[in-house]
Formats: sequence, C-alpha cells, structure tokens
Amino acid sequence: QVQLVESGGGLVQAGGSLRLSCTTSGRAFSTNAMGWFRQAPGKERESVAAISGSDGTTYYADSVKGRFTISRDNAKNTVYLQMNSLKPEDTAVYYCARRQLAVYATTASAYSYWGQGTQVTVSS
Repeated sequence: QVQLVESGGGLVQAGGSLRLSCTTSGRAFSTNAMGWFRQAPGKERESVAAISGSDGTTYYADSVKGRFTISRDNAKNTVYLQMNSLKPEDTAVYYCARRQLAVYATTASAYSYWGQGTQVTVSS
C-alpha cells in the first residue's frame, strides 16, 4: 500500500521560509507525478505546485509563483516544497499527493494517494 508522510510544517513569520518534505512508499515513484495542495479553514483544497514523473516539468499556482519551488529526489522517493517569502495568506494545511500517471494534474481528484497534511502558519 502506498503511503505518504509529510514533514517540515510549522510557525514562521511573514517573509520567512520553510521546506516541506513528503516521503512515499511503493514502487515506480520516479514515473508518478506528485503534487502539493493546501487547504485553509473554510476554503476548498487548492493546487499549489506539481511536478511530472517523466521530465520533471513543474507547475505553480499564480499565488506562489516565484516564491515556491517544487523538486523531487527519486532516489529517496521524496518530493519537496521550498517556500520562501511566506505571507499570512499562505497559512493552511499542506498535503502532498501522488498520481498514478507521469503527467501532473492540478485537480485533487486526479491523485490517488494523499498524505495526512502538515500545518503551515505564517504570522504577520
């Protein structure tokens, strides 16, 4: 069974940085697309960033473009989300997700496996 475990969340002041990690079990990680989503209280879950499992093509939501960087280490079955210049509006529970296809997607329903989430809180 595929499992995903996130880490790296926490409390940070506006302008600060955090790096989230997501380690997954299961085979064929290198061929699966990975995504990061977030959900703030009272809001729908939204796609933040994604990376393909083939050529490493990346996607970023407009709200994080230029501040967040997604990357993956296939040898470690791990995907990362480097978050810089954090803003209070980035406060949310962040989830990583794994897709069974190589091409990334930006809708939650396209992903088969999910982590438990990690809280990111940015104070002003």
